[in-house]
Amino acid sequence: MTQAFDFDAVVVGAGAVGLACGYALSRRGLVVAVLEGEGHIGQGVSSRNSEVIHGGLYYPTGSLKARFCVQGRRLLYAFLDKHHLDYKKCGKLVVATSESEIPQLEAIFQQALANDVEGMEHLTGVQARALEPGLNAHTALLSPESGVFASHDYMLALQGEIEAAGGAVVVSTPFEGATPRADGGFIVRIGGAEPASLTCRLLVTAPGLSAQAVAGTIEGFPADQIPKGWYGKGVYFRLAAKAPFQRLIYPPPIHGALGTHYRNDLGGQAVFGPDLEYVPAPDYSVDPAKAAAFAAYVRKFWPDVPEALLVPDYAGVRPKIHGPDEPQPDFQLSGADTHGLEGLMALFGIESPGLTSSLAIGEEVALRLTA
Repeated sequence: MTQAFDFDAVVVGAGAVGLACGYALSRRGLVVAVLEGEGHIGQGVSSRNSEVIHGGLYYPTGSLKARFCVQGRRLLYAFLDKHHLDYKKCGKLVVATSESEIPQLEAIFQQALANDVEGMEHLTGVQARALEPGLNAHTALLSPESGVFASHDYMLALQGEIEAAGGAVVVSTPFEGATPRADGGFIVRIGGAEPASLTCRLLVTAPGLSAQAVAGTIEGFPADQIPKGWYGKGVYFRLAAKAPFQRLIYPPPIHGALGTHYRNDLGGQAVFGPDLEYVPAPDYSVDPAKAAAFAAYVRKFWPDVPEALLVPDYAGVRPKIHGPDEPQPDFQLSGADTHGLEGLMALFGIESPGLTSSLAIGEEVALRLTA
């Protein structure tokens, strides 16, 4: 006898990754409910980032980040084309501003080749400045597949796909916990204006910053399999003047992040960020006094940056699973082989390049749960 469920699958979190998981499951004929505690989709990590489509240059060979970033980028451009959503495949310059940074650039180039990133080129400083006058570049790498897009439009399209397949994306509906059923599947408790319970065969948790807290409310989830969480805050400043460059401009990465970079967004606005600061709790304030430090950092690759025209913009917080002095780990997709609960996939540490990787992450989650 087939067991009846309210939904084939429930996904916790309606950010880019949660919606991509719901989309991938719905494409396999499953009826999906995506639960979101906020009043709108994509209010967390997905709405407070650079909106960069990453090439996949930096991530260790064979890692989930390397595989998902490259695969996700290809899937993302195809998805944006299919849904007639705006993007700019503007390309990225990774810039060495001194001879001492050349070995870092060469290591990035070799890693990009290992990760199957298309079209990578070495540029001399003269060639880089020919593309972007005003840039300080000793040498540079060109990644033509990198770009920028509007993440909220993308998430709305994912929501539309889920709903068109008979599923539901439900906001203002916080996940309160889940209990595995003896005969398979889960009882999911939801809060909000009308608290209720529902049943599902498969459960995916992709709530970003609250991944650890959510896992802790699932009965039977081993506490020692929940990684410690950290909050990595990054702020952004915009330039109150004409954008100086058309391409993304990145210096070599810093420890734990890609570092403060430049982008010209879809609206033509020049934005710099993010920096990285570990904070005890999510904090979205931007200190205007940081403009001086931003200007000093940016001046290395754009000597003419006008500090007085750097205006506080916004801040984001990344769901890190490593501390300030620890090596940056891979994405963590925890299935039954880790926590022992059949039908559950719990995602931890989905920070950059999570947005670029989202469709690939969704495909992997759906594959593991339905294989």
